[in-house]
Formats: sequence, C-alpha cells, structure tokens
Amino acid sequence: MKRIARLAILALPAASVLLSGCAPLIIAGGATAAGVYHDRRTAGSVISDETIELKAARALYLDKAIHDQAHVSATSYNQIVLLTGEAPTPELRTQAENLVRGISGVRLVHDEISIGSPTTLAVRGEDAWITTKVKTGLFRIKLPGFDPTRVKVVTENANVYLMGLLRRDEAEAVVNRVRTVDGVRRVVKVFEYID
Repeated sequence: MKRIARLAILALPAASVLLSGCAPLIIAGGATAAGVYHDRRTAGSVISDETIELKAARALYLDKAIHDQAHVSATSYNQIVLLTGEAPTPELRTQAENLVRGISGVRLVHDEISIGSPTTLAVRGEDAWITTKVKTGLFRIKLPGFDPTRVKVVTENANVYLMGLLRRDEAEAVVNRVRTVDGVRRVVKVFEYID
C-alpha cells in the first residue's frame, strides 16, 4: 500500500505537467465557443467565413502578379467579402476581385482596393494602432443589447471599414464613435442590418 501511495505522489507532478499542455487548448476552445456565443452569425457561418478568408489569402498569394506588385487583403463576414489594399493598375485590381469572387460560398464582394503603390510597413503599423483604438472605443457605446465584439474592424491607409450584423441604431452609434478616433481618415460601412 505504501508503495502505491509513493507511486501516486511521484506521478502527480508528471500528470500535472502533461495536463498543463492541454490547458491552452481548452482555453482556446472556450474562447472560440464564447466568441461564437456572442456572434450573431451561426457557427457554420463563422467557419465558412474563416474558410473563405483562407482560400482568398491562398489564391491572392499564388497569383504571381498580385503577390509581387500589390497588397490585397480579404475579410469575410457572413460570406460577404471586403477587399482592401492597393494594386498598381485597375487590371490587377479586377484580377484580385475575380479570384475572390470565384471562391465557393462568397455571396458578395465589396472591392475597396485603391489604385496605387502598396502601403509601407510603417503605414500598416499605424493602421493596426487605429484598429486597436477603434475596437477599444466601441466598448464605450452604451446601447441595450449592443456587443462591441460583433463589429469587425478593418483599417487600410487610415480608412476604417466596419462589418457586422447590427441593428440600425447600433450601426449609427458605432459610426459616430469611430469618427471621433484620432487618425481615422474615412469610415466605410459594410454592415448588414437585422432590423
């Protein structure tokens, strides 16, 4: 009996080390489930959006002309894709749009790719900072039933694009808040309204 007790005591640290490796998986799975719980999209729609984004990123990456000359990002929300970035020619912009439009499951494409040279890493860093400030600012909106995590924020060259399934009063409050964020040049609504 004493031998079994000693083995159990020795096994506890090993078991805790092995189980601690599972903790991030459990926490990450819980975070994803919590995100889906608060989202107005179905779980299937969330997965479909992630799949569309992966397929779009792959298609844009594999197209040599787009990869070498342009900076294009695709964001999907409820199977509506927002294309942002820069392409040096209208033809390259159309080429990127056609690639994404051909992806299975895409309902609509909003092409906001501007014609010009790709932005610098410094500009992209500033865009990331603007996105952070916008997302933080959304938590100051006080409306019954409003959840700021339901708003997808994409910033490109100081232009802020807003996606999500919102009520009209929520969308108006979001746009009014975003317009006050320092550094925002323009606000573009790509919402779907639920009322």
